[in-house]
Amino acid sequence: MTTFRLGPAVADAFPDTLIAVVTATGLRCREPWPATAAALEELERQLADGAWQPADESDPRIEAWHTAYRSFGTNPRRVRPSVDALGRRFAKKGTLPRINPAVDSYNAVSVRHGLPAGAFDLDHVTGDVDIRYADGSETFTPLGEPDTTEHPKAGEIVYTDTTDVLTRHWNHRDAHRTRVTEDSTRVAFVLETLHATRDGHLLKTAAVELRDLLASHTDRTQVHHLTREHPRATA
Repeated sequence: MTTFRLGPAVADAFPDTLIAVVTATGLRCREPWPATAAALEELERQLADGAWQPADESDPRIEAWHTAYRSFGTNPRRVRPSVDALGRRFAKKGTLPRINPAVDSYNAVSVRHGLPAGAFDLDHVTGDVDIRYADGSETFTPLGEPDTTEHPKAGEIVYTDTTDVLTRHWNHRDAHRTRVTEDSTRVAFVLETLHATRDGHLLKTAAVELRDLLASHTDRTQVHHLTREHPRATA
């Protein structure tokens, strides 16, 4: 079992934060996921037809993350929140990346709702996961760069387990060690908003959509929520 904890200092700084943790056990990423494929294709069709555009930095959902990044010393136009980077790439290329069905599922949900999303292979997570301010002593190995070691700045918000950092700049980039692959069978997906009062309904809808995409390809799914008042959830 892995407990996710929203640190009190982060919760105090961003009191309207709402994070959904969607867990999947017995995930089967090597079989076809037709609903996920259809979701990606539908988003691409809507973009091509001009019927829909991904949220950009003028959107309040993205703007809120830019403001948060600046608060902990990160330039959000150089190091972009994940949903901002994904939306910009999508708008430019006209297609979403195909990584594997689990990753493709949360990417589709993320860009559709304008909410940051990520995932961790729980079989490679050590201990519990804390969302907290870095103290400057932590290490981070970026996704796709297993021989690279970075050191988050003190004051940067990170996801971290007992080994090292899992995500830098709150939700900019995930770690290589806990990446989700076709062989991952026990995964925690996260969806985030800083403004639950305004966007909590979007996040809850997105979490259900993600759970539904996963449900046919896993033995068990659960949805948990982290807030300032309820800062812990066990996956």
